[in-house]
Amino acid sequence: MANSGLWIGVLTALTALGASYITARATSRAALTQARTTTMAEALREQRDRRRSTYREMMRCAHAFSEITWQIDDVDAARDRGSKDRILAEMYERIGPAIGNMNKATHEVRLDGPAEVSAAAERVRQMARRVQPLLKALIGAENPERRHEYDAAYLEFRDAYITFIGQARQALEVKDEG
Repeated sequence: MANSGLWIGVLTALTALGASYITARATSRAALTQARTTTMAEALREQRDRRRSTYREMMRCAHAFSEITWQIDDVDAARDRGSKDRILAEMYERIGPAIGNMNKATHEVRLDGPAEVSAAAERVRQMARRVQPLLKALIGAENPERRHEYDAAYLEFRDAYITFIGQARQALEVKDEG
């Protein structure tokens, strides 16, 4: 009888050790899964924050470019050709550095992606570069066709910018994987 008690004690001890081992493994796996999930969530948050900052800089540069081009209203309001040309020359002088800043911002967007947003930023940059020589062509020009070309190029820039904003917003959306 004492022998069966010993076996029951040994069996109970082995069962407790086995249950403890299984519980420890399950706890370890759960902790590892939680750590991986936390690490992935943090990496995604950092990526989204970096992209948001990069996209905002691109938007700031595009807005600064637009502020210069909006001075065309001042040109239209000017009384004489000399005043118009002076304003146009000032605009042209300021537009180069604005495009330079946009170039830099576009390169940053290329780094942070994704590809659709990068392509949209490049389109904004190209459309801004297209406006620049058309602005210069307005200096001293009496031909209304030059102004129509400038206006059309600006509208293409604006459309590209609106597309960029949509692409950037979409890239920043949190996607539900569940």
